[in-house]
Amino acid sequence: MNAPQPPATGRDAATVNAAYEAEAASHLTEHSSVSAGVASEAHRASDFSSTAHGDVTVDELDLAAELSGVPSAKATETQAEYALRLGDDALILSQRLGWWISRAPELEEDMALGNIALDLLGHARSLLHYAGTASARTEDELAYFRDEHEFRCAWLFEQPNGDFAHTIVRGLIAAIWMQELYTALSRSTDASLAAIAAKSVKEVAYHRDHAVQWTLRLAGGTEESRRRLLEALTDLWVYTEELFRDDELHERLEGVAPRPSSLRAGYVRVWNAVLAEAEIAPEDYVDRKIGSSSGGGRHGNHSTHLGPLLAEMQVLARRHPGATW
Repeated sequence: MNAPQPPATGRDAATVNAAYEAEAASHLTEHSSVSAGVASEAHRASDFSSTAHGDVTVDELDLAAELSGVPSAKATETQAEYALRLGDDALILSQRLGWWISRAPELEEDMALGNIALDLLGHARSLLHYAGTASARTEDELAYFRDEHEFRCAWLFEQPNGDFAHTIVRGLIAAIWMQELYTALSRSTDASLAAIAAKSVKEVAYHRDHAVQWTLRLAGGTEESRRRLLEALTDLWVYTEELFRDDELHERLEGVAPRPSSLRAGYVRVWNAVLAEAEIAPEDYVDRKIGSSSGGGRHGNHSTHLGPLLAEMQVLARRHPGATW
């Protein structure tokens, strides 16, 4: 629809006004005809939708087909406890990264961080589904209807996003560690854990590459970007120790899962190589006065940051339990 055109110059006011009124009346008639046509089409579409498509609901989709692992496998209590730890790590980090969508410094980063979050959510679904087979609970019940003390994620994953540099450093630590973990776990005697790990390790390889490239970019960018990166390293390296701590659960998982301490050498080798390329030495970010975090997430003792995250994540499911749409 074209807007009314200004009348030609050289005419008196009465002629100009008459021309405008005629043009406006013409467009009003055209608009009424179009509106009537749209309403008629909408009515016919509504009739067609109700008769041709019936009642289509999301809960009819077979989401179970997306899960990794052995479909009929049932975890023991020990295997379920282990899968719960890894599933919670992935779930909480996914929730954190989802916040960046529409807030990242570049449009491409909106997509990149969103895709990493979706990958992690997929890992979480498979791991929580397997963990739930030991207690007849679904992955949704484990995600939305456990309280804070029942979660088993490490403290690193529940830390706030902070600025972009903090998110990149947390992602770098997580991806290097997960790469080592899933590589080892893909050789597990537990077929379900091995299958989940084999799929996850391919996706984590991209996560690691993304974090490495941004680490180098921030380190070699401006004075401000490097300052922020070093500050993030100082704040977050203290949470790495919990990732490599063995406990009694691993005593019961011989041959099923790698001991966390066995992952340290591979992690340190990659970590040191990345920081060397970024021209960052340990003394640039390690504050010996701080030490390392004691952690406690593996046993349900969390930082103050997890509670608010869970409140936001779980509110809809808890407000409308059992709802489908």
